[in-house]
Amino acid sequence: MLSINKAKHKKILSISLPAAFNSLLDMLQVITDLIMVGTISAVAVASVGLGLQALMFVFSVLTVLQVGTNALISRFYGAKRMNQGSLALATLLRFAFLLSVPMTLFWYFGSRGFYGWMGVASEVQDLGTAYVSILTLMIPFILLKYVFVTALNATGDTTTPMYVKIASIVLNVSLNYMLIFGNFGFPAMGVSGAAVATVIVNVLELGVYVWLYVKRKTPFTPRWYFSKSLLDRALKVGLPATYERTLTVTSFMLFTYIIANYSTEALAGYQIGLRIEGLAFMPGIGFTIAAMALMGQGLGAKKPEQAREDVLLVLKYAIGLMFFLSFFMIFMPEYIVAYFTNDAKTIEQASLYLQIVGLSQIPLAFNFVLSGALRGAGDSKRTLRINLSSLWLVRIIPAFVLSWIFHDIMWVYIAMISDTFVKALFLWRAFDKGEWKKIEV
Repeated sequence: MLSINKAKHKKILSISLPAAFNSLLDMLQVITDLIMVGTISAVAVASVGLGLQALMFVFSVLTVLQVGTNALISRFYGAKRMNQGSLALATLLRFAFLLSVPMTLFWYFGSRGFYGWMGVASEVQDLGTAYVSILTLMIPFILLKYVFVTALNATGDTTTPMYVKIASIVLNVSLNYMLIFGNFGFPAMGVSGAAVATVIVNVLELGVYVWLYVKRKTPFTPRWYFSKSLLDRALKVGLPATYERTLTVTSFMLFTYIIANYSTEALAGYQIGLRIEGLAFMPGIGFTIAAMALMGQGLGAKKPEQAREDVLLVLKYAIGLMFFLSFFMIFMPEYIVAYFTNDAKTIEQASLYLQIVGLSQIPLAFNFVLSGALRGAGDSKRTLRINLSSLWLVRIIPAFVLSWIFHDIMWVYIAMISDTFVKALFLWRAFDKGEWKKIEV
């Protein structure tokens, strides 16, 4: 019995830890931009941070690719039907490219309108528009890359994406150093230089995945076919997750709008706090990827009870690690924030945010892992109902009301973490009932 438990732990950690580290590097790539432009001004931090939030709409669309790709390929992998898995990958790659074209055009021409809608200072609007309009050029490369990464994760290979990301972040830091500050003979482009560096890195990352795919160094056989039936199956579980993510991002924008009305320093502090909290998210995201993959593989192999046991073990790991990280957020936020900015008011605002959200890291672990498990089972409609109901009724509407009554940003953050606790409760009830065992993908 002990050897079986050891095997389970090894299996889960071999998927979770590289995925968590890969997600951490993704966040570090974003944080690198913030740290480097943070030496310019609080305006630069606010413009870049808000621009990254704007592009979260892009990542909400990525959800259909992540959930759809994982749901199909993890089940095909668990059922040992990799010919179908290869066809699913080819289908989703073509769909991703077609999807990226209108998205790129929309954000390229609409970035200034977004900053205007947020009502930020003109300096923030000008810098942010330049930043986002450049970043949009990487959208096709990001969508295609994301399909490759998700497909590999669904088979349990989270190590390859980790190695690719390690190389890319080293390149990103080097390009930032040259293009933001004008070193080694390059022009000093400031915020725009950070965007150019990010675009270059994403283009090269996709090139690596295409090379691995064509050279048959992945579990997939290169195919040039398109299956409408497989796309329909992917969209069946992926679209509810995308609706959820898109509406969630919209509500986050409203939340940011509330904070932007306080001050530029409050907005900059919130942006920095989000990125630092994102570091704590990374273990959660790694375990989410593991929960999605293991759930799909277990159901594909017709072993739902094994899938449940695997998810519960993933959840225990996520709770333990995120509880540990919460101590740093609660008891030493100023020391962490100081790496991002030397503006005293911004440090104060970011530290307040981290101390409050540090209290919600355990329920956040439930949210990450159980949402991932339910989506991996194809139960994305249930997560849509739970997440949106809690988000609007517990977070957004109360945040507006509390901000209007008290004029204190702390109450806005309290509404935010209340949502995390409520979602954790309902996701646990949904997972424990086990209705996801009956879902067909």
